[in-house]
Amino acid sequence: MKSKKRKPNVAVLRTAGTNCDRETVFAFNLAGARAELLHINNFISSRKNLSDFDILAIPGGFSYGDDIAAGKILANELKYRLKDDILKFIASNKLVIGICNGFQVLVKAGILPGSPDKKIKTLEQQVTLTTNDSDKFEDRWVYLRKTKGDRRNLPTGKAGTKYIWTKNLPEIISLPVAHGEGKFVAKDKQTLEKLKRNGQVIFQYCDEKGELSGYPYNPNGSVDNIAGICDETGRIFGLMPHPERHIYKIQSPLSSLSSRRFEYGDGFQIFINGVEYSRRNL
Repeated sequence: MKSKKRKPNVAVLRTAGTNCDRETVFAFNLAGARAELLHINNFISSRKNLSDFDILAIPGGFSYGDDIAAGKILANELKYRLKDDILKFIASNKLVIGICNGFQVLVKAGILPGSPDKKIKTLEQQVTLTTNDSDKFEDRWVYLRKTKGDRRNLPTGKAGTKYIWTKNLPEIISLPVAHGEGKFVAKDKQTLEKLKRNGQVIFQYCDEKGELSGYPYNPNGSVDNIAGICDETGRIFGLMPHPERHIYKIQSPLSSLSSRRFEYGDGFQIFINGVEYSRRNL
């Protein structure tokens, strides 16, 4: 077992238009990591090696102004200029998290929902995040419920590994969203059913009681209220809401006047989970 005091190295990826990068660095550092904010050109030029890091984080924002489609250009850079490095990183059992625009990047690069066959060396897009049903930018706080999916086809003893990033979270949490293209859609019914069957649907939009509800609780019209998914290992995680914007309870409009100033919010546990997993397994 690795030392619990080790500081995992986190690469927080940025490019033109990224704007949630410093909050993501802060969250990982607060959780006990050593996070470094790096422009993608550092990896393309080989000034930095992705293999030197334990976690790759792709934060929110509007990479390249979301030209063509949200996250598409950065996704193409990962897919066509860093493909070998990305596949090697994933094969090394390391962690990847994409938040909002980062989630859009992961699905459009074909990194999520991923493939269980490690022999496959192609990155094929299977799902997308597209224009909100409201046809406008949605900036609000939402409720999320953790989902456990259908575990019947998971190997015995492996079900819990899907939830690396959401361990110890309450069943219902609240995080903010801020996006214009957050509607989750799978390419076909079979792909969607596979995600649910494999336990890869991690978060769903819900109401205060945890019930699946329509707009505004589901801010974008996502199919089955899907707000976040993982790959089949649970190590690669993408979500539209922003956990880095709810590190402290006082950041939430739901916090009470009695909340202590530095009491942690719902989003912080996600970063703790990533750091603790890396300490123990990498």
